Amino acid sequence: MAVQEATGSRGIRSLVPARIDRLGWSRFHTRMVVALGVAWILDGLEVSIASTVTSYMTEPSALNMSNASVAFSVGTIYLLGEVFGALVFGNLSDRWGRRNLFMITLGVYLLGGGLSALTFGRGEGWVVYLNITRFIAGMGIGGEYAAINSAIDELIPARYRGRIDIAVNGTYWAGAFLSSVLTIAVIKHLNVSYSWRIGFLFGPVLGLVILFVRRNLPESPRWLVMRGRVEEAEEAISRIEREVEQSGGTLAPVDESKAIEILPADSMGYWTLTKTLFRRYPSRSVLGASLMITQSFLYNAIFFTYSLVLTKIYGVANGNTAYYFMAFAIGNLAGPLLLGRLFDTVGRRVMISGTYLIAGVALAGSALLFHAGLLSALTQTICWCVIFFFASAGASAAYLTVSEIFPVEVRAKAIAVFFAIAQCFGSFGPWFYGKLIGNASTQSSSYLEHHSKLFIGYLIGAAVMLAGGLIEAWLGVDAEQRSLEDIAAPLTSVGEPTGLFSNPTGAPRPPAA
Repeated sequence: MAVQEATGSRGIRSLVPARIDRLGWSRFHTRMVVALGVAWILDGLEVSIASTVTSYMTEPSALNMSNASVAFSVGTIYLLGEVFGALVFGNLSDRWGRRNLFMITLGVYLLGGGLSALTFGRGEGWVVYLNITRFIAGMGIGGEYAAINSAIDELIPARYRGRIDIAVNGTYWAGAFLSSVLTIAVIKHLNVSYSWRIGFLFGPVLGLVILFVRRNLPESPRWLVMRGRVEEAEEAISRIEREVEQSGGTLAPVDESKAIEILPADSMGYWTLTKTLFRRYPSRSVLGASLMITQSFLYNAIFFTYSLVLTKIYGVANGNTAYYFMAFAIGNLAGPLLLGRLFDTVGRRVMISGTYLIAGVALAGSALLFHAGLLSALTQTICWCVIFFFASAGASAAYLTVSEIFPVEVRAKAIAVFFAIAQCFGSFGPWFYGKLIGNASTQSSSYLEHHSKLFIGYLIGAAVMLAGGLIEAWLGVDAEQRSLEDIAAPLTSVGEPTGLFSNPTGAPRPPAA
């Protein structure tokens, strides 16, 4: 069966999307999810390990950095690198292809992570070196988000896309859990002068193994079609179909009515992308930004100040916080894994709005218990595990939403844009909640004052999540079990009245929802 055929001056007629969506699950899909999904595990591992080893790096026998300096280097610089990497590599992913970029971005992360562990000296020069290497590591992970989510969505059959994407995004917390285990089992037992170096190497070692697995994955046939690379698209989709048959699967008949007609075109830049998103998809752009910003604010606020709350508010010893992080990570991981299937069956709008609203209401309830002094470190952690069981599934669905509601030609860049927006707004959360916690401790005279401020902060976090849930209920897209091309027709579609490249007259087009 041919991938596509010429349609004269009208461009190319393709059955690639229909051939992908009719496939059953196979070993190919499992291998692809493992090879690509590790990006989220790496980020969870990297962020959590970095948070753990900062205290070691301030020791005189290590780097003797100040608290502010080390937090800026391993945290803020890394997050800035993620934003920059997402924008740069997201653009290149739409230009060069998904496969090229998910190899490059992992290589960039390996380079940055490995070099971070080689910060041997002290002084301003070495601080600059550490900042550069942390920025490079962040660039790699930020680029991974754009390239990986694009590739997964374009290669997974429509009926599985929701649960798989949400599960993959949720594995960030598998990385966080792994970090806690490695901290307890390895880092705590090593000499402080080099234990932080070992911590920084955990991620690159895992990434190096995965690099070899990724080498055997094909390019996205959807992307190849959009670029007019006919023979390569045929080779890629045929290879996938052969693997499905070899693993015992059967190929259902292709629905000819699902064929698309497109005009291959060059990739667009970010300025053109921005105009396209807000002119053609205004409500979807508002939806994507709202979901990403709200979940990022809440997560960054709670996660990055978790240890402060445990130690300052509840008096937990520094050496014991890893056990609470493990419980928190388990709750966050369980949500996407156990609820993911419902996003394909019950539906996107109901599940996304439901998880956001439940998380918001539960957070408000726990805030009242906190204000009344009815919570301990243990019961606070239990509350957060329940809250983020739902919030984690919703947050993962936010990434799913922005990766499936925009056309294939700009998918990676759209993910990058909304990821960057979310990170910029989300970075405000830790600072805000850190100010609320201040220098609180169970022994300080201002303890009750900081306790009351944090209560207000939790109510604000609850309101933010409730707002995200209401916006999803209003503007949500019913994308469950639908082809990506049905959700958002390619910009180069022949006969598509809102196609960006199919309107040579330049006449205005009506906005789409």
